Amino acid sequence: MDLRSIKKDILRGIHDCSQRGLYHSVKWLSELNFSLSHVKLSHQFIPESEEFEDEQEEYLLAKSYFDIKEYDRCAYFVKSCTTPKPRFLYFYSQYLSIEKKKLDNMTDSNCPPDSSKNNSLKNLCEQLQHDFYQNKLDGYALYLYGVILKRLDLISSSIEAFVKALSFEPMLWCCWFELGKLVSDKNSLSLPDHWMKQFYIAHACLEQLRNDEALEICQSLCSQGFENSTYLMSQVALGHHNNRDLDKAINMFKKILELDPYRLDNLDTYSNLLYVQEMKTQLADLAHKVVSIDKYRVETCCVIGNYYSLRSDHAKAVLYFRRALKLNPQFLSAWTLMGHEFMEMKNINAAIQSYRHAIEINHRDYRAWYGLGQTYEILKMYFYSLYYYKQAQQLKPNDSRMIIALGETYEKLDKIENALKCYYKACSVGDVEGLALIRLAKLYDKLNESENAAAAFTEYCLREDDNKEKMYDDQTEFFNALQYLANYHLNKGQLDDAYTYAYKCLECNETKEQGKALLRVIAAKRGEQDNEVKMEDPTENTSPPEETNTSDMNFSLMILENQ
Repeated sequence: MDLRSIKKDILRGIHDCSQRGLYHSVKWLSELNFSLSHVKLSHQFIPESEEFEDEQEEYLLAKSYFDIKEYDRCAYFVKSCTTPKPRFLYFYSQYLSIEKKKLDNMTDSNCPPDSSKNNSLKNLCEQLQHDFYQNKLDGYALYLYGVILKRLDLISSSIEAFVKALSFEPMLWCCWFELGKLVSDKNSLSLPDHWMKQFYIAHACLEQLRNDEALEICQSLCSQGFENSTYLMSQVALGHHNNRDLDKAINMFKKILELDPYRLDNLDTYSNLLYVQEMKTQLADLAHKVVSIDKYRVETCCVIGNYYSLRSDHAKAVLYFRRALKLNPQFLSAWTLMGHEFMEMKNINAAIQSYRHAIEINHRDYRAWYGLGQTYEILKMYFYSLYYYKQAQQLKPNDSRMIIALGETYEKLDKIENALKCYYKACSVGDVEGLALIRLAKLYDKLNESENAAAAFTEYCLREDDNKEKMYDDQTEFFNALQYLANYHLNKGQLDDAYTYAYKCLECNETKEQGKALLRVIAAKRGEQDNEVKMEDPTENTSPPEETNTSDMNFSLMILENQ
């Protein structure tokens, strides 16, 4: 990459987007420009501001009103303008006015207004459509046209408008961003061969949960001169988060906050990581920090919501997630997290509504599909549950949690063959929570296939024995597996193996008595075997080895009596 040429493009993009009030693109480009501080341009290469243009007076007046969010007033003064820049400002101020009024009129319900039933938005779309068919729209106006089409659920037309906009204005990051959320195949579109395309591909891969590919592209961009970009760092953190490399993701977010301590972007994801890891102190510190920066940002509300959720104050958590949605009804994370809270509160209907809104915003949100599967499982509507779990599993094909959920649902529907396949696949892709083997073993036991059950229980015990940080619930499953194996080997007459497993059962209160009983049976069977040996070979009745065995057996019985 030619970093000087790239920096020149960025500076021009910052100027053009700023002139049109596209402040999120300005922010993104400015952060990227800052990461290239080591690249210096001589003055003759720095783009100059545009000189005086037609309709400049109307534009400057309208832009001043736009900057203080008087959108209707802005639109009024550029209504008759025909040059591209004021014409874009006319359409954009109308759009923002419609969105602002919609937010102001929102009731206390969870459901935001349906964009497809918004007559004002439809009228604005018709105006843009008229100019579109007459080829009067520049790249910026085409982007806005695409956004409105998307809000009206005209997705294919929206994609067409975005692609055309990028052919005119490849520096328009907000257009790349919207396109990355809509396409299912990043290579299916004819996009300009521009250096911005690499950032788009990384973003699209993350949206499609192709995390390893996204991480590879981000690392490649970092090695080409963008190593100081906090945006790329955040993309890397999101990739690690999606891959469940939680420690790597947390460390990356810590690094970002060291470089930019007042950055709030993506901190809702950081708070999710701290929540999952049960890092209460760090989450409390983060909540205090974000409130001191901006208490009315959607990310702040989500961080506080996660903080209250970790404290099991689910009602307050819901309150803050609702506040986030008041600020931005399209904020995906808040809908999903609020669904989780309603699940904790046993409010199944509200949880279903929350998850459905999340899917309407982004149909690739596997957490919402998975949450819907759980809600219908609680309602014992297993065929519905199966459908939603399948959707989640298709989005995360190598996530053992989704596969195990599918297997359990198949088991409840008595589709045993499908359940076995799911448990096997979960074992093969890497059993994150260590549940696949125990489910497989129990299913084999239920089918009276003792050999297969014992093999699965043995593998489970070996894995759990290597894991020194077992939770209590896992310990219960572990010791129940040991008890099964002790009985299995006892029935097979393999007393040494049975003794080993039975003796380990003494370490758990729930299996202690059963372990004692098994050891007594094993000791009795050993005694019977010793007597049979003596009867078959009376010349060896007093041999030292048998005396030793008898004393060992008596010692084991003494241990049992003392416990």
